Amino acid sequence: MRVIILFLLAAAIAFAQAPVIDPDKGVQNGASFIKGQAVAPGSYVAIFGSNFASGLTLADTIPLSTTLANVSVTVNGVPAPLGGVTTGQINAQIPWNAPQSGGAQVVVTRNGTPSAPATVQLTSIAPGLFYVATDSTGVNRPAAYSNTTGRLAYPSGSFSGLTTEPARIGDQGTLVLLATGLGPVTKTPPNGDALKDSNGQFIQSDTVNKPVVLVGGVAANVVFSGLSQFPSVYQINVILQPGTPTGNAVPIQIQMGGITTTDQLKIAVTN
Repeated sequence: MRVIILFLLAAAIAFAQAPVIDPDKGVQNGASFIKGQAVAPGSYVAIFGSNFASGLTLADTIPLSTTLANVSVTVNGVPAPLGGVTTGQINAQIPWNAPQSGGAQVVVTRNGTPSAPATVQLTSIAPGLFYVATDSTGVNRPAAYSNTTGRLAYPSGSFSGLTTEPARIGDQGTLVLLATGLGPVTKTPPNGDALKDSNGQFIQSDTVNKPVVLVGGVAANVVFSGLSQFPSVYQINVILQPGTPTGNAVPIQIQMGGITTTDQLKIAVTN
């Protein structure tokens, strides 16, 4: 009898610790966080659920590992590189070799115990512009900065202790945006890594399709669109065109693959 009780107790503990993928939130674009929207191979995603881990563990190396804190994720059986894990969320990369359409099965495994599979819809392109923070005025700010100064394109003084400056119309130094899900590239890197030559030097890889970037509804001149040196993070360099609205909260959006990103991410623009 004692053996049976111990067996049942062990089974109950294992069941309680089994990871569960949230059937409502599921797997979302790790920049835009839109429920139910398809995600693209090579993109950064957030997997929502419970019992994923006992605490927060972040990746500290590139290439990204496919295991963090005894937690792993597979997409159609292919290990997914992980950016971070915590109790209710996992940040991961959809492997580049995942299908570009249809449903894929995502499984989270913790300490050898797998979750029930969850289905995520895949598509070739599903853009998302990374959100950074909400400032003191309640405006949501994206990852957008000057390629010349490195300063984020927000109003001066919008964040305490951070030097920021508005983007300038016609500035040839370009405005840099950080995004994910921009689709196929001319040279596909290994999963979880940047593309490098035999000497370890970064190799530029452009997006096959060029995005449209709208700033206050006016199309910017896109001078570069491709992968950055960080896995799943794309970089878009733009020059703001005459006629672009000015102000402290000008919406900035990406149009690509039939998707227009939210107008709730805003930058500061000046002449």
